Amino acid sequence: MFDFPSQVQELLTRLEQAGFSAFLVGGCVRDLMMGQQPQDWDLTTSALPEQVLDLFAPDALPTGLRHGTVTVSLGGRRFEVTTFRRDGIYLDSRHPDHVEFTASLEEDLARRDFTVNAMALDRRGKLIDPFGGEQDLRYELLRCVGDPDQRLTEDALRIMRCLRFSATLGLAVDGPTAAALHCHRELLREIAVERIAEELRKLLCGRQAAEILLEYADVLQVVMPEIGPAIGFDQHNPHHCFDVWEHSVRALAAVPPDPVVRFVLLLHDLGKPETFSVDERGVGHFYNHGRISAEIAQTVCRRLRLDKHTSETVERLVRWHDVEIPLTEKGIRRQLRRFGETDLRRLLQVKRGDNLAQHPAYLDRQLHIAQLEQLLDMVLQEDQCFSLKQMAIKGDDLTALGLSGKAVGDALEELLDQVVEGNLSNERDILLLYVKEKLL
Repeated sequence: MFDFPSQVQELLTRLEQAGFSAFLVGGCVRDLMMGQQPQDWDLTTSALPEQVLDLFAPDALPTGLRHGTVTVSLGGRRFEVTTFRRDGIYLDSRHPDHVEFTASLEEDLARRDFTVNAMALDRRGKLIDPFGGEQDLRYELLRCVGDPDQRLTEDALRIMRCLRFSATLGLAVDGPTAAALHCHRELLREIAVERIAEELRKLLCGRQAAEILLEYADVLQVVMPEIGPAIGFDQHNPHHCFDVWEHSVRALAAVPPDPVVRFVLLLHDLGKPETFSVDERGVGHFYNHGRISAEIAQTVCRRLRLDKHTSETVERLVRWHDVEIPLTEKGIRRQLRRFGETDLRRLLQVKRGDNLAQHPAYLDRQLHIAQLEQLLDMVLQEDQCFSLKQMAIKGDDLTALGLSGKAVGDALEELLDQVVEGNLSNERDILLLYVKEKLL
């Protein structure tokens, strides 16, 4: 027997007692079948939207009446309740031109994307599975409901959703569905970039992200053409045993699923093909590829309309992913000043992933990265100064000495430089004396 929240049981029971059929449907059923706790609980019912509104008033809102959806609030949680429906013709590769309500649960399930999302459960735990989703889960298979060409051309976002589900759920895409993904990839151009970006973010954090990115690089290239030159690009360098694209993908898979770090590693070497040169020994070099990769990253982030903070963070970490960090307290303080703690830890993760995707002969760099992390922890534990807010003096102290305007900010930056470099102690009297002797 499955464990439903009390609010879900109440919703299903009240709908049944009012004479309607009602079921859990979609992702929550899939998650329960996989032994996972659902994040969202969606219901489908034979009740019309107006009947759902009346039954649960005043706790129901008509959030999507055109598609038969009512949002019901119970016990501080919100649940979407949608009337059984069948979809009309898809004219824009995204939305049906109309929906029709139906009395048939099976018709409602037939319009869904994948078999594992086309199962329903009643409140007693009875499974309704007309398309074999339970068996597909047992065989770890992701398969379209019905004809995959029809399913994917109806709604092209399903192409990205398929890749995302495969990466996050660990399901292999079955043959006909995989063929349809490659065949209809150009339809992704019809989809809003915000929706693409959200699916991509989830995909990149999936446990099978590497396998999907390698197998479906041609699909991803539709939304990120910048990856094209990296695919199959031989680096001709002893540090590398993979082409640029496979190196990037393996690096991404080698780090924890922080979406920023994984996105950085996806993009960090895309400037290599443009900066490639070969020396007299036939060894490949990529001078200044960090800067070019950062420019490419900026373009990709803008196209995907990522938020400003994420875009700036990704671009900065791509630009500096190759920076050498000396194993000294001063070296750590310098990078803390540049990146802050959160992004410096991300940078070290980027370096770890980058190195793990290189030739095994060069994996001794892992020790250096681990030592940098230990030194970072020590510098932070000792509260060593690396930012203006940690300084023992503030702008008011400099104003009292006669400085004003831009000179105050410049003086504070100069003092922070001296402290970070270890030339001055972060003590009020010492800092004030330096200002009097050097800056006034």
